[in-house]
Amino acid sequence: MSINKAILVGNVGKDPDVRYLDNHVCVANLTLATTERGYTAQNGTQVPERTEWHNLVFWRGLAETVEKYVHKGDKIYVEGSIRNRSYDDQNGVKRYVTEIFVDSMEMLGRPQAKQDAAQAAAPAQPEPGSNDVPF
Repeated sequence: MSINKAILVGNVGKDPDVRYLDNHVCVANLTLATTERGYTAQNGTQVPERTEWHNLVFWRGLAETVEKYVHKGDKIYVEGSIRNRSYDDQNGVKRYVTEIFVDSMEMLGRPQAKQDAAQAAAPAQPEPGSNDVPF
């Protein structure tokens, strides 16, 4: 038995690159940043923060959802499988790419700017325990 499963939680690095193939199949690509926090070891050694960038590939309906709702800076949770491929670049040099083919995705929270805008648009609520009667 073997398992090929990747689970990532991170921030979208750029708006998705979405295209439609000849047979009207949607495919979306984006980069996802995952960051390990820095720390200080017991012996005083400073270990810096480390960010890894992942290439994500979405297909069909999931790609259409990504096109509509996912933007740079959003935090998402994805599950998928790891795939490696190679190609020859413009100079004929063989390049290798590792991608996550995403099977499922969940959006986690909203960026702070959107939260601030939503709170500004919401009507003010009276503080709990206030004696003001609304009539």
